[in-house]
Amino acid sequence: MAHIRIADIAYVRFSAPDLDRMRGFLADFGLIAIDEAPGHIFARGHGTAPFLHATEHGAPGFVALGLQAASLTDLETLAAAENVAMEDAKFPGGGKLVRLTDPDGHTIEVIAGQTPSDPIPTALLPKINSAEARPRVRATVRAHQGAAQIQRLGHCVLNVSDFRASEAWYKTRFGFLTSDEIEAAPGFAIGAFMRCDRGAELTDHHTLFLLQSPAGSGFNHAAFEVADMNDVMTGHAHLKAAGHTPSWGVGRHILGSQIFDYWRDPWGHELEHWTDGDLFTADDPAGKGTIADLLGAQWGPAHPMMAAMKGKSS
Repeated sequence: MAHIRIADIAYVRFSAPDLDRMRGFLADFGLIAIDEAPGHIFARGHGTAPFLHATEHGAPGFVALGLQAASLTDLETLAAAENVAMEDAKFPGGGKLVRLTDPDGHTIEVIAGQTPSDPIPTALLPKINSAEARPRVRATVRAHQGAAQIQRLGHCVLNVSDFRASEAWYKTRFGFLTSDEIEAAPGFAIGAFMRCDRGAELTDHHTLFLLQSPAGSGFNHAAFEVADMNDVMTGHAHLKAAGHTPSWGVGRHILGSQIFDYWRDPWGHELEHWTDGDLFTADDPAGKGTIADLLGAQWGPAHPMMAAMKGKSS
């Protein structure tokens, strides 16, 4: 039995030596800077989360992953099970948090009791006509221009040194369910897409993905949900015009089905825009996928690693 069942992902935190440069990237990526403490940037989206991304001044690096407990009672249960203290969260939205360290040394902050923010309205989203349904009549499409309109943080991917050990650690504490397990060979799993256990309530295909990586443990990427596919494409054009570094996209994933677009911040941390992902309940069974499923796409470019692997084999 898990100590608690995590409700959602909350935020990701980083450090960077140039906060002005990071602030510019975040604005172009579609994250909105809010009240800042000295030496820190907190950035939110259009939803009700007080913040989604934080940067503190320092050497470039990943600082912490924030997960959201369903209640302060659950947070107290986790603190007691782990024999750690609850702290005041000195972040926008306040609340309480419990700070843990996973088997690879990643800092995991579990937070509850935050005060939600008022949502920020998005630009009017055009209705989409298809061959089967045509809800937009006598009207043109004029997609929003500029940065993508980020709604929320959807998931984080962590590279780990021992997948099974990390999987057990996260499932025992947070109640994650496997959506798809990745096998390098039959019977040899190197990772899994894991979702929150919300019972009959729908949840994203994955909130956390753990991947045993030959590159070693560390941050892989964080993914932010945007308004719709038009927003993915206008956000892509905006980031490209601003001279930022693309990583992978635009395409549609095989596992999770999201339309994706990956970019790198000025220090190489990978952040994703996505829309139109799969939703499951606790009753949906786990699947299995291959490395080709992980690095491929239903349409759009395959992951650069896949292209490199094909180049070596040719």
